[in-house]
Amino acid sequence: MQSENAVSINETIVAISTPPGRGGIGIVRLSGPRSLDIALPLLKLRGDLEPARARFAGIVDPETQSKLDEVVVTYFARPNSYTGEDIVEIAAHGSPVILDLLVQQSLAAGARLAHPGEFTERAFLSGRIDLTQAEAVRDLIESQTLYQARVAAQQMGGSLSRRIKPIKQSLIGLIAVLEAGIDFAEDDVDVAPDALITARIDGITAPLAQLARSFEQGRIVHSGLALAIVGRPNVGKSSLFNRLVERERAIVTAMPGTTRDLVTEKVAIGGIPIELVDTAGLREAVDEAESIGIRKSREALADADLVLVVLDSSAALSGEDMDLIASVADRRALIVCNKFDISDQLSMWQLADKARTIRTSALTGLGIDNLRSAILDLVRGSGAGDGMLTNMRQHQAITSALESLEAANKAVSKKIPHEMLLLDLYAALRHMDSLTGETTPDDILNLIFSTFCIGK
Repeated sequence: MQSENAVSINETIVAISTPPGRGGIGIVRLSGPRSLDIALPLLKLRGDLEPARARFAGIVDPETQSKLDEVVVTYFARPNSYTGEDIVEIAAHGSPVILDLLVQQSLAAGARLAHPGEFTERAFLSGRIDLTQAEAVRDLIESQTLYQARVAAQQMGGSLSRRIKPIKQSLIGLIAVLEAGIDFAEDDVDVAPDALITARIDGITAPLAQLARSFEQGRIVHSGLALAIVGRPNVGKSSLFNRLVERERAIVTAMPGTTRDLVTEKVAIGGIPIELVDTAGLREAVDEAESIGIRKSREALADADLVLVVLDSSAALSGEDMDLIASVADRRALIVCNKFDISDQLSMWQLADKARTIRTSALTGLGIDNLRSAILDLVRGSGAGDGMLTNMRQHQAITSALESLEAANKAVSKKIPHEMLLLDLYAALRHMDSLTGETTPDDILNLIFSTFCIGK
């Protein structure tokens, strides 16, 4: 499949592959059949270029023919390159003037300026990587934590593709059985009974549904989540917030109702990006400003992916505490019994089965590490394992495949002819193919690769 941006893979493209600005090193990358022909006249080489070997060279001033800079040049011969084409990478000193000169000379010699993501797009079009691996390249570039980078690296290595492959093979096998029964009906080829067909569809659906559920974890890894810290006034919400942020970000006083507005800060816990939201204490407001703050707190509570319900461990549970705990009964939530260093007035039986309970002291730091671990346990859940869905496009493809399989199961139960049943199975196969890119429309490819940086 070929997208609109890659009108002709016979064209040689060029781009600066390092970030804009000055730096120690800047790289200009050429890819295509004329990469060597275009690059060689720009350089004074110390020895011939050999595949996968770096060579020192000089950059030639086009006006004086003198040396402008010393560079390292690496040549990757097709098909053993990132794009599957001939690639030449010129690593010069990171002067924008020098890098722009190399690009302009390459354009004058017949290269074309690369579109955003076109190098990776060519790798996809040449079959070097599939679409899930291409998306993982972007995820790796955009990763903000080491954990995100590790997950992206697994996806780049084909973990998601390997997970979908046996499911797809099972579906193809079922299609082949049904096709054979139709094509060779006159030759007395046995057609699979309905019970067997249903069992095989169920065997395909189960791992596919498990893969669909991995999107919850994959979305969190990719985009992070919002964590709201809620509770009555003066239970230590802002102090806990500061402990998790590891600096004095929120104002803390002994006066109840100090926090009037939402205070937010992004942190990484166990490599997961988390936006912490410190909220106003929930109670009957004493003035208009506090009323607005409490309304915003309830909105933050409703929107949060994860909730910390903070209680005062030195005081007995109030009706407001119990109402707040009940409001998060069906949510991912932790109950944090703060001020545990003062006393423990909370009876654990009162909190049993409400949510996981952590004792902390924001003042001394007691239990904060346990709190971080508990947050991470809730975020990661049981773990999706290798190969998870990390974006909405992937999730939609698997969800659509599951819908087609469900339709196929209903067709079996209604004794619908196998010719019609096959339409649903082929639809499921197309959706699974779109995950990795075999049947992805050009406009989707254009949208995906346009989000890449130029030069990648």
